[in-house]
Amino acid sequence: MSDQNARGLPQMELPDDLGIVYSNVVRISHSLADFVFDFTQLLPGQESKVEARIVMSPQATKLLLRALVENLARYEAANGVIQIPGD
Repeated sequence: MSDQNARGLPQMELPDDLGIVYSNVVRISHSLADFVFDFTQLLPGQESKVEARIVMSPQATKLLLRALVENLARYEAANGVIQIPGD
């Protein structure tokens, strides 16, 4: 079996016991070598706690940004512009 799918992307296996984390807030920090993404839920009346921390290289972060921009554009083309309060 190939290491890549038809689009040239690496194959990924999702373990059966992989947990799902919902996040509505992300704190981003960086150093020269890494970007750090701390994901949390912010709910009324509760303290937030980091549920997941992802560390990526600057190159991987830039590729993530590109993928997010492309996917948001496709989403908005299909579903309408996402409204952000205060914009």
